[in-house]
Amino acid sequence: MKKIQMVDLKSQYEKIKTTVDASIQEVLDTNTYINGPLVHQFQKNLEDYLGAKHVIPCANGTDALQIAMMGLDLKPGDEVITADFTFAATVEVIALLQLTPVLVDVDMVNMNIDIDAIKKAITPKTKAIVPVHLFGRAANMDAIMEIAAEHNLYVIEDNAQAIGADYISKSGTKSKVGVIGHVAATSFFPSKNLGCYGDGGAIFTNDDKLAHIIRGIVNHGMYERYHHDVVGVNSRLDSIQAGVLNAKLPLLDEYNAARRLAASKYNAAFAGNAHIITPEFDANENDHVFHQYVLRIIDADRNALLQHLQDKQIPCAIYYPIPLHSQKAYVDSRYKEEQFPVTNQLVQEVIALPMHTELDDEQIKFITDTVLEFLNK
Repeated sequence: MKKIQMVDLKSQYEKIKTTVDASIQEVLDTNTYINGPLVHQFQKNLEDYLGAKHVIPCANGTDALQIAMMGLDLKPGDEVITADFTFAATVEVIALLQLTPVLVDVDMVNMNIDIDAIKKAITPKTKAIVPVHLFGRAANMDAIMEIAAEHNLYVIEDNAQAIGADYISKSGTKSKVGVIGHVAATSFFPSKNLGCYGDGGAIFTNDDKLAHIIRGIVNHGMYERYHHDVVGVNSRLDSIQAGVLNAKLPLLDEYNAARRLAASKYNAAFAGNAHIITPEFDANENDHVFHQYVLRIIDADRNALLQHLQDKQIPCAIYYPIPLHSQKAYVDSRYKEEQFPVTNQLVQEVIALPMHTELDDEQIKFITDTVLEFLNK
């Protein structure tokens, strides 16, 4: 059996080696390392894929979130609501901009931001909501956009984990996540569903004015060289990474389908086990693209299972072991433990198994047999 990886980028690269290598060589031959033709080509290709009017590439996903908020001209003290159960980058940029993060609980079934919790958290100071499409599953954007419209709030989609996922609205309209809110941010970190071979990110919006502002922010606030019209940052996607992403983008739907197929095989193997709650998804829809495959372990020792898998040379992880409201950097007297019952439960139960485009049946069987061996003993 091939060695099991949490993410097998080497095997994935071998299938696209010729295209990737040619793109990198083009950059080396033309010396167009920054804002070269491949960056502009990738921007256009991603706009077409997403159905977005504007894609603005940048240096990484965290920058993308920060720049999106900067573009909305939020002021220090403005409140931004986001989920307690997610990676720290989402709240990190809120704090960096001297905005006030308002963490709320998540839904037990889909692990995305809880709609009722958003409603309860809104105050006169609230200016924005940041839904995170966690682990590759679309958040309830119909409800979030309705709340935003009612209270005149911005919606900033954190799409770092769900690029390529579809969202079907109540009206039946299908669109890609990341083009529903006012602005969105994504990451091209190597392990993402669409990942480069270094750091990279992008901002999406259908708002012409906002796109213009953001294009200045990512380049030191310049629209004309040495003319600084807005306060900006230095955050650019380099041409080599754009070349890698151009090679991968035509395969993104295929990659996501492979992840969903692996998830369905995991689910089938675990079906009926009293100690396992598997992620729900519709086999006929694309609203979950499985950036991570995350189980909940019930009435069993999750941490001992983690060690058991590691002892068997099966990589696994806990996303996320500590809620954001309990992190030293974000502890706040406003938060009470009773506000986060779901998050506090999830951090004790979740475990992520290997998930990537190259998983084969032999590997999946070994992984699932090993999990079941432990839980059934």
